[in-house]
Amino acid sequence: MKVRTVILAVFIVGLSLFYWGAALSQTEEPNDQTLSPYFFVRSDDPSTDRLPLKSTSAEVHISGVIADVRVTQVYKNEGKKPLEAIYIFPASTRAAVYGMKMQIGERTIEAKIKKREEARKEYEEARNQGKSASLLEQQRPNVFQMNVANIMPGDVIRVELKYTELLVPEDRIYEFVYPTVVGPRYSNRAAETAPPSEQWIQNPYLHQGQAPAYDFDIRVNLAAGLPVRDLSSPSHNVKASYTNASTARIELMRGDRTGGNRDYILRYRLDGKRIQSGLLLHEGEKENFFLLMMQPPEKIVSADIPGREYLFIVDVSGSMHGFPLDISKKLMADLVGNLRSSDRFNVLLFAGGSSLLSEASLPATSENIRKAISHIENQTGGGGTEILPALKRVLAIEKEAGISRSIVIATDGYVTVEEEVFDLIRKNLGQANLFAFGIGSSVNRHLIEGMARCGMGESFIITKPEESGEKAERFRKMIQSPVLTQVKVGFDGFDAYDVEPLSVPDVLGDRPVLVFGKWRGKADGKITLKGMTGKGKYLDQIDVVEAKGRKGNPALRYLWARHRITLLSDYNNLRTDEKRVREVTDLGLRYNLLTAYTSFVAVDTRVRSDGKPATAKQPLPLPQGVNDYAVGENMAKSYTAAMPAVSESLSGAFDRTSRSTLKVEEKGKETTKWTLKTLTFSAGMSKEETAKMVRRHLPELEGCAAGANLRGNLELRLVIDSDGAVSSVEVLSSAIRDAAIRKCLAEAVKKWRFPAIPRGRQAKVTVTIDMV
Repeated sequence: MKVRTVILAVFIVGLSLFYWGAALSQTEEPNDQTLSPYFFVRSDDPSTDRLPLKSTSAEVHISGVIADVRVTQVYKNEGKKPLEAIYIFPASTRAAVYGMKMQIGERTIEAKIKKREEARKEYEEARNQGKSASLLEQQRPNVFQMNVANIMPGDVIRVELKYTELLVPEDRIYEFVYPTVVGPRYSNRAAETAPPSEQWIQNPYLHQGQAPAYDFDIRVNLAAGLPVRDLSSPSHNVKASYTNASTARIELMRGDRTGGNRDYILRYRLDGKRIQSGLLLHEGEKENFFLLMMQPPEKIVSADIPGREYLFIVDVSGSMHGFPLDISKKLMADLVGNLRSSDRFNVLLFAGGSSLLSEASLPATSENIRKAISHIENQTGGGGTEILPALKRVLAIEKEAGISRSIVIATDGYVTVEEEVFDLIRKNLGQANLFAFGIGSSVNRHLIEGMARCGMGESFIITKPEESGEKAERFRKMIQSPVLTQVKVGFDGFDAYDVEPLSVPDVLGDRPVLVFGKWRGKADGKITLKGMTGKGKYLDQIDVVEAKGRKGNPALRYLWARHRITLLSDYNNLRTDEKRVREVTDLGLRYNLLTAYTSFVAVDTRVRSDGKPATAKQPLPLPQGVNDYAVGENMAKSYTAAMPAVSESLSGAFDRTSRSTLKVEEKGKETTKWTLKTLTFSAGMSKEETAKMVRRHLPELEGCAAGANLRGNLELRLVIDSDGAVSSVEVLSSAIRDAAIRKCLAEAVKKWRFPAIPRGRQAKVTVTIDMV
């Protein structure tokens, strides 16, 4: 079947000469298409299998506070050509990936950990030589890429990877999360200049509502050590069978085998609502490791706290359209609506641009709260996700002396600028702490948790509407007063070294204090936790001798190394240092761990093909509740990035264009038929910037008339304010009789933002476009 594709161009290709005077002839500019996810389109070639991943499953063993996970991916080539499969998938932000193997029939090949460049080179050489091979790379701490080369017709190849992670209770609730799908990422980076490590962003996606093209299964074996209470999964339908009060096996119900479009979440409590405080030890051949978990004191609630200022940042981009934005509205209404009269607050909404409720923070009066809630409720979601400018704008708000400032951000985190965001937050730690709410069924936990960690705050993940009230209440209780401040951990008679973290921040919630490290000599002495509570001094001790019987914890070496790698990587995000890069690389090689600089590679020795295989990027389902706008708008980000402000009509101009920005997997070029014919403008404006701005938005304008087959001239008359915003626009064209097209054009142009005009002047611009 012939596939019809409608492709919206982003930029005009080529470069010609400018002719200036009263009018400007059209010029062409180099193609600077941005990195974009795109919708999957089946190939016309029936001999090529474009859906090689048949199933992904996980076997999880939870012993106490440590989870060990074995993930199995099954690939099968049902086509007639040798195939290379590429699959992008997520992992827990705490995962320490320590092993991989590949199975082809009866043959099993254990993967080796190597430097990233060496592993990639070995894989590509094997692929080009016709050998079956697999390569596992880390693209983000929570985003992995699997390449499997030379899957022959009829082949079934199983790739198994292993990781371990630590379960940290919050509010005395243990939670195991198995991420299932990577949401489409927004990027404003030019594709042609992006490094290989960023190319994964250009991945195909299924349309909203389409089930994953592969089976999903997960089984959990839980050995908690104490009786289990309130075991449940808010994400999937599960059944639990108990061996005894503290041991259970949890399986998916048969109807949830297509549930690979949302994070799998398992929650439980322990008997008496306790958490497992204590000390775990591991004696290795060369190094000994320990993990300390100490129960904090009970929370001290005090209404007598100083004045506070809350700056709320809400993502209203295309990927938030529908379910995630609805949750954000409910959350913000809850948080803003329950502020105290002594508090001050502000609200910033962002997509491609941003809209601030007030230039200065407002007192939390009933009138201001109603105004803020109305400001949020009017949003529908659309456009790109320019999170960095939004954070910068909020941080630039003048701060009142003597006020404690907190920034609260709500987003799904579908961006690629994690490092830049962490850098910005760290550089402004003295201004405010930051709390991050991840909204959606499969959020970017790396960004959400990383922002909170950098901002010395906490992160909250909301996957369902009914959870927003609970998380908002937890946030309010947390910030009323810290549980423990001036925290110090001491070692008496226990020779500890390489201890992380170096200092323990204030404990804000009901969660244990965690300390990783190594130790020498005898397992003896005491570990002490000191601090200040609302009632005064606090002291707790653990006797190391009592932990001697709990030395069989080999996962501690991986967990310690992963924690150290995370710390070093965070610092590298702030300021890249070759010494730290080498240290992360050495840790990965030494402890057999996947990192940004080390990868797993498995190569079969047999030559099985005599040519380079066809490549198939495995299409991913959109996360449950995420709209098609998350993909369509990313393709259109070349013009949404210049949007001046978010308003209630934010998505109006995008409803047409998002359906015209579908990028097919194999064939087709992006072309723009409409061209800039003439341009006149007032004195004081930059001719280059003005022309560039208009050309950037030509695809958007053409999208308003998609399918109308217009011919002739379109004239736009604009009045531009001193700040570069378009205050009015006239649409003149005898060829356009459809009122809806005229309205779409006018609304689109009103969102343009030109460079500021000097000396506070207004400017008039007339644009003539040839509608070919």
